[in-house]
Amino acid sequence: MRGLFKFLKGLVILLIALVALLYITDYEYILKGVRVVYMTGHTTAFIDDHVYFENDTIENAEQPWEWPKHPAYNSVSMTERLKQTHKDLGTVAFAIIKNDSLWFEHYSEGYSATSQTNSFSMAKSITTALLGKAIADGYIKGLDQPIGDFFEQYKGQKTTVGDLSSMASGLDWEESYKSPFSVTARAYYDDDLAETILGQKVVDEPGQGFRYLSGNTQLLGMIVQKATSQSLSDYLESSFWKPLGMQQDALWQVDDQDNRLAKSYCCIASNALDFARFGSLFKNHGRWDGKQILDSAFVAKATVARFEGEPYGYGFWISDHLDKHIFVMRGILGQYVITIPEDDLIIVRLGHQLGTREAGDDFTSDFYKYIEETYAMIGN
Repeated sequence: MRGLFKFLKGLVILLIALVALLYITDYEYILKGVRVVYMTGHTTAFIDDHVYFENDTIENAEQPWEWPKHPAYNSVSMTERLKQTHKDLGTVAFAIIKNDSLWFEHYSEGYSATSQTNSFSMAKSITTALLGKAIADGYIKGLDQPIGDFFEQYKGQKTTVGDLSSMASGLDWEESYKSPFSVTARAYYDDDLAETILGQKVVDEPGQGFRYLSGNTQLLGMIVQKATSQSLSDYLESSFWKPLGMQQDALWQVDDQDNRLAKSYCCIASNALDFARFGSLFKNHGRWDGKQILDSAFVAKATVARFEGEPYGYGFWISDHLDKHIFVMRGILGQYVITIPEDDLIIVRLGHQLGTREAGDDFTSDFYKYIEETYAMIGN
């Protein structure tokens, strides 16, 4: 018994020392990561984690707009391959919108059309939409405006707001999702996101090529916020959430109850059919319900690859699967708004996991399956 007491006492002392060391070395955010992830039975960030963070509310429209039902609504069953993919990867919502009408929708047990789940990096597309709106509103001069115009730390640097949106900034951010000591983990769980981001330096020549960095979009969101003198949530609400007739309020994770800086690179909690509206807005050249919400020239530029041979435009992933021009909002656990303008088609998938990536592919296997099986379903 005395030996057990000594062991437990030693274990407690060790744990206290480890916690103290995390605070001393400024890694105390790891404790929040452990509490949010491992103590809830997960091994990584998860789609329902918004309840463990501070959030700003984005209010829905006073007169919400509902997707009209296509004449063939839910008249076709999912293919067996699609059913198996949903089962294997934990799909919670899957919707097909054809000719701006709801053609098919499916939700797994415990989820529905109104379930809010984490967008993860689909928010990058929405932050780029806010950039386009800020340019149209005159708050930002254009894609070529230097980031040094907004933050003293970057005075004299060549990096532009367009470089941030297109993942060509030259920042020294390391995009790592496995190490708890990475800047990516710190950005997700720490309570002072601005300090983390403004500590990033430009180390490579900007505007030369694609390198995916979440820090780019976070800095871009901070620039939009500073330029407009509005929180990102407020600007999103007035610029898109209400004008697009969103059915539900949404939540945007913020870093802290005092700072309330939105995680602009991720973390908008909403539902599949409201997320789909951004696909429709960009498919229709920035028009919604007969009104020009976003500049069509900006939309056209955002939805094609900036650099030849690379799979990214401005805030959107780009694919030529099935020899079609496709632009995509994409999140780390297989969140997708897949838009195929030539066939007036939008595919939305939200869920717990994504598939595996084959060598040389820009997307994981599930992405291609969702497209292929949708075409099999619609018989085109």
